[in-house]
Amino acid sequence: MSDKTITNAAPGKTLTPAARRALEEAEARRLAAKHDLSKRPNEKGGPKGAEPTRFGDWERGGIAYDF
Repeated sequence: MSDKTITNAAPGKTLTPAARRALEEAEARRLAAKHDLSKRPNEKGGPKGAEPTRFGDWERGGIAYDF
């Protein structure tokens, strides 16, 4: 694999074999996680749109509340 095919490699820097392996493993984990999300069943009665826990709060009926 060349440096141009690794998405998170710093431009202009030579990667060590360990760094190259770490980036390849991270990319494989991202792809596996993406695949796992597509196999999950749809949530019933959950919030619509972006996942609210990413922003630290939930909103139901126009009222936002924290956990």
